[in-house]
Amino acid sequence: KRVPIKVKGKFYRTVVRPAMLYGTECWAVKKSQEQKMQVAEMRMLRYFCGVSRKDRIRNDRIRGSLGVVDIRETTDCGGLAM
Repeated sequence: KRVPIKVKGKFYRTVVRPAMLYGTECWAVKKSQEQKMQVAEMRMLRYFCGVSRKDRIRNDRIRGSLGVVDIRETTDCGGLAM
């Protein structure tokens, strides 16, 4: 709780996201798999911020506060970039 939000976002971008996307370089990603990746990402980001779905805070606001772009827009993921 004492770690600033920006540091949490940087940690997510440098450690967690590359680990999640490592396997996607090997196969063609289907829409259902892409959706599951997005859901998993938002659950982690909400946990980092200490926010629940009941708080009704939009995903783009959470991503903005952490400085994280949508997982579909990343260039380092093989099949997810559309």
